[in-house]
Amino acid sequence: MGFTKTIKNIWSVEDLRRRIGITLLLVIIYRFGCYVVLPGINPDELLALKNFTADGLMQLLDMFSGGAFSQASIFALGIMPYITASIVIQLLGMVLPAFQKMQREGESGRMKLNQYTRYLTVLILVLQGPAYLMNLKYQVQAAGGHVELGFWTILFMTIVLAAGSMFIMWLGERIDQKGVGNGISFIILIGIIARLPEAFVQEFTGRLMNSQGGGLVLFLVEIVILLAVIAGAVLLVQGTRNVPVQYAKKVVGNKQYGGARQFIPLKVNAAGVMPIIFAQAIMFIPVTLVGFSTEQTGFFGALTDMYGFWYNLIYFIMIVAFTYFYTAITVRPAQMAEDMKRNNGFIPGIKPGKPTVDYLDSIMSRITLPGSIFLGIVAILPAIAHVCGLNRSFASFFGGTSLLILVGVVLDTLRIVEGHLIMHKYDGLMKHGRIKGRSSGSSAF
Repeated sequence: MGFTKTIKNIWSVEDLRRRIGITLLLVIIYRFGCYVVLPGINPDELLALKNFTADGLMQLLDMFSGGAFSQASIFALGIMPYITASIVIQLLGMVLPAFQKMQREGESGRMKLNQYTRYLTVLILVLQGPAYLMNLKYQVQAAGGHVELGFWTILFMTIVLAAGSMFIMWLGERIDQKGVGNGISFIILIGIIARLPEAFVQEFTGRLMNSQGGGLVLFLVEIVILLAVIAGAVLLVQGTRNVPVQYAKKVVGNKQYGGARQFIPLKVNAAGVMPIIFAQAIMFIPVTLVGFSTEQTGFFGALTDMYGFWYNLIYFIMIVAFTYFYTAITVRPAQMAEDMKRNNGFIPGIKPGKPTVDYLDSIMSRITLPGSIFLGIVAILPAIAHVCGLNRSFASFFGGTSLLILVGVVLDTLRIVEGHLIMHKYDGLMKHGRIKGRSSGSSAF
């Protein structure tokens, strides 16, 4: 009954109904474009490309593109070039004074950064387009087919691929402005969800066909574990605060100014999911260098197998390192100590100034370690699930970037819908409390 009432409330809000309708229309356009094959390519000869993207990082690329990568679609390069450009610009804003200045300039600075992001996206597309086309030619010819790719054909198709990716970016911006919001993230979410039913059916069928029996019980156990992993991902994405550092106002005579003791809430996972995004972007480099044009063998081949030991070991170490890096540049103990001093506060037993900075820094270093390890474990859970017997498609939903994006975008979308309902004096989506979206460090896209 409560669900039916919520649907009626959503439908009764004209603005929210219009936004949801526009979002669905744009999603349909995006999904339709994923099946529009590049001109001059025979769709019947793409079986080899689909097999090539069935495993490893290519599977992840195909998932983020909603299957367009394996379809040789005009949307084959997807939104990942824009994501990569956004990460680079964000990193530059952390280390270069010129970009830091633009970040502080408000709306005008944000428009400049967006413009630079678009320029960098086009540059990445110009580099990735020919690489994708050469890989397409190699895969089709290896299967006995034929693709004629001369210079002008490559140039033309690269322009088509670049235009397709820029059109996806435009769709995301329209979802931001006219739809439910989170446009770019929502586009990725649709691509991930599009692969879920097939993966679910494959795992269910495989368990039922298990000759040793008990397949249905194992499948139910997998679903329970998946739900537990999703619950953990929700806590991780929301950035739970649970390590308070106590401090008090200065005392003059017998009077303590400011009343009771105050608390500085420090996050166990202050970096959110950004370390996974950074590490994943770097792990895509071997694919760009060798995966598009040669067979995936040797050391670089091992780095393209997202279920292999070496890939996950390096991936885990990079996530731990990036967690410390991102925490160091976002959580500033010196600024916290200065704010505390400005408010006439102090930590009992710790002198103001540098001792307070060192104390806060040591605490952040200690609590970041378990947070980084937990984040790394969540990232490599798909490989662990595959080792435990799950098929690769279904195992990819047990953690990693895909699960965190899915959970984060769903939470943000529900929070936006709930905000519209509350603004029009309706009940929220929950009987008690309000939906909490992603923490600031988690909003990667």
